Amino acid sequence: MRVKAEDGEGVAVPAGRNAAPRIERDVQNGRPAVPAALSRAGVTNLRRIIRISGGGEVQLFYATMDLFADLNPEQAGVHMSRFNEVVERLAGELAWEPFPNIESLAGRMAQQVVETQDALRSEVRIRAHFPIIKRTPITDLPTEELYTLVGIAASTRERTRHVVGVEVEGLTVCPCAQDIMRSHARDLLQENGLTEEQADRILGVLPIASHNQRGRGTLLIGTEEKLRAEDLVEVVERSMSSETYELLKRPDEFYVVNKAHRNPRFVEDVVREMLRNVVEAYPDLPADSFVMARQENFEGIHEHNAFAERGGTLAEIRPELAGEAHAPRHSSLDDWLTG
Repeated sequence: MRVKAEDGEGVAVPAGRNAAPRIERDVQNGRPAVPAALSRAGVTNLRRIIRISGGGEVQLFYATMDLFADLNPEQAGVHMSRFNEVVERLAGELAWEPFPNIESLAGRMAQQVVETQDALRSEVRIRAHFPIIKRTPITDLPTEELYTLVGIAASTRERTRHVVGVEVEGLTVCPCAQDIMRSHARDLLQENGLTEEQADRILGVLPIASHNQRGRGTLLIGTEEKLRAEDLVEVVERSMSSETYELLKRPDEFYVVNKAHRNPRFVEDVVREMLRNVVEAYPDLPADSFVMARQENFEGIHEHNAFAERGGTLAEIRPELAGEAHAPRHSSLDDWLTG
């Protein structure tokens, strides 16, 4: 076959040029140059619309997914297209029968990754935005608040472990700066003729100024029990100085600012409150359930962020909250997922 080139000369084009190429070998199954096993290899930030039937009502979520498989030292690479095939296959299943929750979907994906990649272990992480209609605290106006729902699953050929969680934004007020402001205000009141007792009475009535910041709280719970995302959101919001709202009229703004400044908390306080609230809200969770509480504050007067985190099983956390000896080692999420 010949085609006409720009200079008018005929150029030979191999027959069947547009046909499927001939694949001589499976490169991914070849031996790598460096024979080291990899803990995770896969795809990240795979975006899809997923359908979840929580509470009997089917909802659509915009989700991002990370899918991984372990890789043995004799195999060069994972088969990337197979990760997408897992997602597309399950997307077809979701059209007919949505999964009851995000962690079940992650678990089914993780099981299929083990099968399609011939892996010993796989891990799937899904993050999806979901709305909750709340009402403003004083004016009682409806406002749609967006939160992030997290589903994580790790699978081997024998078992699958599930984690469900949420990411929630709220408000925190710095106790340290507030204490400095309280001392300064007491000095000013006494310099203007008030007794120490009178100054303390005034300071006990008025909210004290401090710097505040928006923070992001993350709560993950590893269990086979079914937990409602709305309840996890409430646990995180109650752990901060105040919840936040997308819509705030002036009376609502007063409520949030006043509540937060009467409830100052460090990032460390927020994490500990989350742990306490989880233990109180879920007294029947098994002792081997995993909890991870994390808080990151986007500081208002610093250019850095403040951060605190605690992970562990309830068998490690409950005795500490009861005033008993603390666990010398805290189980991590990876520890719990791998069993």
